[in-house]
Amino acid sequence: MKLTLKVWRQKNQKAKGKMESYQVDGIDADMSFLEMIDVLNQQLIREGKDPVAFDHDCREGICGMCSMYINGRPHGPWEQTTTCQLHMRAFNDGDTITIEPWRATAFPVVKDLTVDRGAFDRIIEAGGYISVNTGNAMDANSIPIDKQIADEAFNAAACIGCGACVAACKNASAMLFVSAKVSHLNLLPQGKAEASKRAVSMLEQMDEEGFGSCTNTYACEAECPKGISISNIAKLNRDYIGSSLTSSK
Repeated sequence: MKLTLKVWRQKNQKAKGKMESYQVDGIDADMSFLEMIDVLNQQLIREGKDPVAFDHDCREGICGMCSMYINGRPHGPWEQTTTCQLHMRAFNDGDTITIEPWRATAFPVVKDLTVDRGAFDRIIEAGGYISVNTGNAMDANSIPIDKQIADEAFNAAACIGCGACVAACKNASAMLFVSAKVSHLNLLPQGKAEASKRAVSMLEQMDEEGFGSCTNTYACEAECPKGISISNIAKLNRDYIGSSLTSSK
């Protein structure tokens, strides 16, 4: 395939960015989207130009680093698929593909397609932890947990923190991310020790980071590569109301 790529180029956070167009040829339909960008970067290096900076690690749809806005959609056209798992058969020969970084005040651009998602780390630090006793690990089956609760917690824990929910939201809200982390821990017995203050602490940190408010457009759920349900946001709101009344913080 021969493609035209319109890529956001920005030297650093303070620099003014712009879209630049590139032509790439010989792209195989079985290549992943990131492999296609590797081909572009090899071409740019041969031409003595600066390669496009982008985040990646596992390339297995697990780490959440491969965050890109592709033709107006977080992670591209396939549903419940990360950028690294998106393959070029999703496009046609001669297509023009527009590639941008996440657009959110809380996710400042580091360079080109790479953004700083440290705000998510600080939200986790505010309440995404459990109290543990040192010593040998407890047997996994020693605490009986209802299957429905275990399934709900497992589904929430599938969140990889990529930020697609923020990129999809017109308000750049992080409510789906926060609700997934709160639900995962608050539903399980191991997370009950901090449950009374977790929702309050994490939401306060979310606001401090500059994320917007949720207006229930469901865009976050639609674009989440792991299919995290918006029902977690309803649970977060209930936990927040309860926590704000009982928290000693």
